[in-house]
Amino acid sequence: MNEMIEHIPLSLLNDFLYCTRRAALKAVEGWRGENQHTVKGDLIHAHADLPGYDAAKGVKLLRALPVFSDRLGLSGKCDIVERHSDGSLCPVEYKKGKRRQFENDDVQLCAQALCLEEMFCKPVERGAVFHATSKRRREVVFTTELRKTTDDAVAGLHRMVGGAAVPPAIFKPACEHCSLYAICLPRITSLPDGIARAVSKLFQI
Repeated sequence: MNEMIEHIPLSLLNDFLYCTRRAALKAVEGWRGENQHTVKGDLIHAHADLPGYDAAKGVKLLRALPVFSDRLGLSGKCDIVERHSDGSLCPVEYKKGKRRQFENDDVQLCAQALCLEEMFCKPVERGAVFHATSKRRREVVFTTELRKTTDDAVAGLHRMVGGAAVPPAIFKPACEHCSLYAICLPRITSLPDGIARAVSKLFQI
């Protein structure tokens, strides 16, 4: 992966693990969408996305810190990076919803940590996800297993983008809450090819 020059948005990792088709529609075809969930997420990130820093109880809070990794071919920004008095760094990702563990959130946060390690040449052992609805913080330890899962996900994301192919849809109830639902049309595109082509022609008349 060291030979890769073009960096992929770090946030796309979350999409890739949640739904590869959603990630491909964004990265390969350039689609973007908005719904009540994305608007709520934008509002939650509003303060964290303002570049700058605060200090509280000996901890410096770096907001909207740009990060990158040439090894992983990723770039993006951390919502918050806490810099503690001993010099240790702790990335904090803001998410809407209640306190729940999702692999895609943990991998996104771990990728931020890997970027910080490469940039600052120091280990980043743990981070946190702040869940806005419940106002609770969930600690994430960057174990060997999570780091490997993150490396594998990044490699898979690069293969998908490099292949420039959009995988077929797999319809599930969560699809209806996706901001790209009207573009993806999973109820149609997840049908067998012949039926999907016939149904799609109805929308072309």
